Amino acid sequence: MGVNAAEIYDVVGVGFGPSNLAFAIALEENGADSPAGPVASAFFERQSSFGWHRNMLLPSTTMQVSFLKDLATLRNPVSRFGFISFLHASGRLEQFINTQTFFPTREEFHQYLEWAQELFSDRVSYGSEVAGIELPPEADPETTQHLRITVRSRAGGQTRTVAARNVVISTGLVPQVPDGVESDERVWHSSEFLERFRQVPADSLKKVAVIGAGQSGAEIARFLYDSLPQAQIYAIIPSYGYSIADDTPFANRVFDSSAVDDYYFGTERARESFWRYHKNTNYSVADDEVIRDLYQRMYMEELHGTKRLHIRNMARVTNVKRMGTESRLSMELLLDGGSQDLDVDALVFATGYDSMDPSGVLGELDGYCLRDGAGRYQVGRDYRLVTTPDVSCGIYLQGGTEHTHGLTSSLLSNIAVRGGEIADSILQRRSVDGPTTSGLITPA
Repeated sequence: MGVNAAEIYDVVGVGFGPSNLAFAIALEENGADSPAGPVASAFFERQSSFGWHRNMLLPSTTMQVSFLKDLATLRNPVSRFGFISFLHASGRLEQFINTQTFFPTREEFHQYLEWAQELFSDRVSYGSEVAGIELPPEADPETTQHLRITVRSRAGGQTRTVAARNVVISTGLVPQVPDGVESDERVWHSSEFLERFRQVPADSLKKVAVIGAGQSGAEIARFLYDSLPQAQIYAIIPSYGYSIADDTPFANRVFDSSAVDDYYFGTERARESFWRYHKNTNYSVADDEVIRDLYQRMYMEELHGTKRLHIRNMARVTNVKRMGTESRLSMELLLDGGSQDLDVDALVFATGYDSMDPSGVLGELDGYCLRDGAGRYQVGRDYRLVTTPDVSCGIYLQGGTEHTHGLTSSLLSNIAVRGGEIADSILQRRSVDGPTTSGLITPA
């Protein structure tokens, strides 16, 4: 398939979640006065509409980062795309101030993200999946100026090809479940929780288990306890109890944008220390409020002589077997080395995510990307993959760079600054190469 002249871009974004949305904002703001003129960009998102962790928008759950760590403020405090601008546009700025909080509900923050992405609707094609990125067959073997991106419509399966000088990949995290476990109508990952939960008659859920000791596991256990007053809720965790997320001021500095430099340019020993001492700021931990809330429910059960919330601590799920509408869990009990089976009507794996892996979408182009001694991608400070000299195009990652850029690589904390750094890298290279002539993309 050929490439139409109007389908050649300075940059194509693969995925359009918060990270690439923040990048799109930075590209517009930082490139506003570019001597080379407007930046030609297009974004392709496989979801049919914008969505960010929709299935974890549980009632009253709040953000775990300050609203000031929005899509733009840390990079540009006067941006019209900041959370405060959203509140003003929504007529709720004063009311939000009166809540006296830095942490809005997830529902409201999701509304903010939807509001921001709507301002880029002319550049985004939803329901469009990037099926592959490759070098054009007519490419100069000495230097490749454009990449060919094949885009498939998820509705009808039609494909088209566009070209770009730069690609920014942000396909998100990959839900993680134990080997051999398959999701179905009664076995869910937390990433699909609300949708699956609403599809099952509540009166059919008499026993439900939640596996995972992190924030999502604790929140889901609490939600199920409150939503299913007739049900027994089992929280299965590998630790002795839920561990609190360290959100104290000094620990939180690992999420500062300056900490990325400290990690990237630090020694291997320094990087190891980042993870050893500060992994508990985000991984397999829960907020103090959620932990105390769950404990209060358990304590009130002791007071009243009832028992619906069961904490199976020091336990690991070793096998899941479907038996009709039930699932049988086999657990290893770490305290005494024994085992136990538990039959439940629904099972939720709040077992986290694997890092983004771009190798699938890169295809044969992956062979042009250099790796370190451990087989991991080599990534520049500007989040650009290090490639062989015969590829001059920019391939940037928003995710999958924890080994080079540290803890913030897949988190909201640094998306405004990260998006700006990627935008500036592209704009700087574009000032040397010159602009790309292009029209706006027609949504698939």
